[in-house]
Amino acid sequence: MEDRDHGAGRWDGLCSRDASLREVAMDSVRQAVMSLTEKVGPINGKPPPAPAAPNSCCPPVPLVSSDGLNEYLVRLLVLSRRCPFGDVRDKCGAILQAVQEMGVRIPRPLGQGPSEFIPEKEILQVGREDAETRVLFIEAFATLGRLDNITLLMGFHPQYLDSFLKTQHYLMQVDGPLPYHYRHYIAIMAAARHQCSYLVNLHVNDFLQVGGDPKWLAGLESAPRKLQTLSEVNKILAHRPWLITKDHIEKLLKAEEHGWSLAELVHVVVLLTHYHSLASFTYGCGINPEIHCDGGHTFRLPSVGSCCVCDFTNGNNGVDDLLNGQEGSDGLEAACEVEALMEKMKQLQECRDEEEASQEEMATRFEREKTESLSVAPTEDEESVDTRDISRHFEDPSYGYKDFPRHGEQNVPTFRAQDYTWEDHGYSLVNRLYPDVGQLLDEKFQIVYNLTYNTIAMHKDVDTSMLRRAIWNYIHCMFGIRYDDYDYGEINQLLDRNFKVYIKTVVCSPAKTTKRMYDSFWRQFKHSEKIHVNLLLMEARMQAELLYALTAITRYLT
Repeated sequence: MEDRDHGAGRWDGLCSRDASLREVAMDSVRQAVMSLTEKVGPINGKPPPAPAAPNSCCPPVPLVSSDGLNEYLVRLLVLSRRCPFGDVRDKCGAILQAVQEMGVRIPRPLGQGPSEFIPEKEILQVGREDAETRVLFIEAFATLGRLDNITLLMGFHPQYLDSFLKTQHYLMQVDGPLPYHYRHYIAIMAAARHQCSYLVNLHVNDFLQVGGDPKWLAGLESAPRKLQTLSEVNKILAHRPWLITKDHIEKLLKAEEHGWSLAELVHVVVLLTHYHSLASFTYGCGINPEIHCDGGHTFRLPSVGSCCVCDFTNGNNGVDDLLNGQEGSDGLEAACEVEALMEKMKQLQECRDEEEASQEEMATRFEREKTESLSVAPTEDEESVDTRDISRHFEDPSYGYKDFPRHGEQNVPTFRAQDYTWEDHGYSLVNRLYPDVGQLLDEKFQIVYNLTYNTIAMHKDVDTSMLRRAIWNYIHCMFGIRYDDYDYGEINQLLDRNFKVYIKTVVCSPAKTTKRMYDSFWRQFKHSEKIHVNLLLMEARMQAELLYALTAITRYLT
């Protein structure tokens, strides 16, 4: 039986930027795999059976491979597809082929790439990216030991990806107020609030790798009491952040032996808001499970001659072609939508130049848009998400999003952005209690808010600032945040109902997001533009949550 510590060292060597070190590590992996393969060998001349894919229509069969061979093979599959170093990709593929030729069944990926919503051929292929993106992919791989699906989709926007990776690295891997295993457990708690199994699975693995106690993963009640005290703030920030108060902050800071320091609490708040928002991005882009996770690979052979649900997830049928054929008739209508949007932007700019609404009228338009957003909701006939394995990581699963109260309802005042801004207040508070994080977050907010390629669908040389601001302010409007200098009448002009339904679903109830919603808005726009939209949704949501949480902390301090 091999020493697993030495095995871990082999894999770490493949993340090195030094080609000679990678070659030594690769030889070590190859020898280990070949040795295990010879021990297992074919059974009666046939490859050993392996378990059926999760939720497949085929009956499960026992696993014959022993001594961790299947785990090796799955890692090799991932590296053959998702390693930014060409030498590693090629050699991992060659080892898999050699194992298969020895009569042992090898795994294959399920699904069609990083996203359920975006055809794999339209996503950046590892090994074919430009020089700028390649540097970022190598950095992510060397730091995390993986190139995950989120990174691959963000690769459409390298400037943003660079900022995102720096921020996440600082939050999770650089010395700070919280222990490393606490950080990953808090990420699990935050992602679980939105039933985001993708992020939960990633951070369960990371939690164990940094020495986290496996017993904590049995459920929140098995974690230390100090972590359990975060449950209330986690659910409020995730679903109704305007309800957080200084009393919640005081309760966490003064919980006797289970209390948090101010610095720790700021780290906690940033992590919770980061992963709530990242869950929105994950659902908004239809992120598929990672190849190495449950639902990401199978050892089953592709079915031939009979229809199996596995075929639909692997593209072994004509379903895509059928759907593509249906889309053609909508092309003209979609093109007209783009022209109409361009015309509205032009008219709004002319109106801005001619007259400016009074402050009273601006306030009325905000209340009108906030009220109108109450009627925007996803249909209730969508498939529900299975939360059985995830709900153990949080309490009160029935607590969910509810619309910000109408004007005059309940005692929840509108949050006037000018009274507590990120730039003037939130930034300095975060930077004071958790040095450098305020700067990193500020850069990330600025980059995504100002990110533009001056294009809209097939049009070039377009000023998109009006559209980007409408998206950002619509999200903040749903959270009860008002900008005195913004005309909320522009939102109805620029964002149609399909787009509003998509935005509200991704931001407020992300687990309800569907491919149909993704396909139904901006039908002529490129996938890179829709990913850009999701980056705006993610960051606007994070900033909204942060503003409420940091306001509560400030009120506690004063």
